Amino acid sequence: MREPLLFIPGMMCDARLFWPQVEHFSRSRNVMVACTAEGERIEEIASSILLESPQKFALAGLSMGGIVAMEILRRAPERVTRLCLMDTNPLAETPQSAAAYEPMIVGVKSGRMIDVLRGFLKPEFLAPGPQRIQVLSQVQAMAESLGPEVFLRQIKALQRRRDQQAALRKAKMPALVMCGEYDGLTPRKRHEFMAELIPYAKLAIVEGAGHLPTLEAPEQVNALLTDWLKQPYVLRS
Repeated sequence: MREPLLFIPGMMCDARLFWPQVEHFSRSRNVMVACTAEGERIEEIASSILLESPQKFALAGLSMGGIVAMEILRRAPERVTRLCLMDTNPLAETPQSAAAYEPMIVGVKSGRMIDVLRGFLKPEFLAPGPQRIQVLSQVQAMAESLGPEVFLRQIKALQRRRDQQAALRKAKMPALVMCGEYDGLTPRKRHEFMAELIPYAKLAIVEGAGHLPTLEAPEQVNALLTDWLKQPYVLRS
């Protein structure tokens, strides 16, 4: 029986981030999209997802969802049959980068969540072209649905996230590291670094996409995920 596929969305996103993938893969397997709206630490979010997930599953996370996926891998590697990390970052925040979130917190608390979000996910982080405005509108709709309290919890979780390099070095399963070619938020070099850390990883650059390739280039992403899901399991030593 094919293992279930669990997607974890990025900051201020929900299942709509993966709708093209859910629609495609649910024809052949159980597909779930996790909720990241609760918890002020990445560890808390990961724990709640594990409580609601099957015993074993293929795991794919994008951006903050990738950060949560790495924490799930660290906590319960025996439950993850294969791993896909998309447009994400395995490193902890530095004191300086963590402090850079503080103006966002102030802005959200003063009622300017959408303005803060626009500053966080800038148009140039996505691929150029007519789809850019459409994708940004989709992100805004998701953010408005989740609301400012979720934004504040997620920012706090990102500020305090841990370094996951050790967990990635121990990841003995089929792994795919994916990055949009125009991603200016988590660029290609960071993904090359991640792919080198993971023993069985393949690196894929999604052409014509930026930070949100699941929406920007869904057919390419679906093809890459299909190949990843067909890879044979890795024998653990």
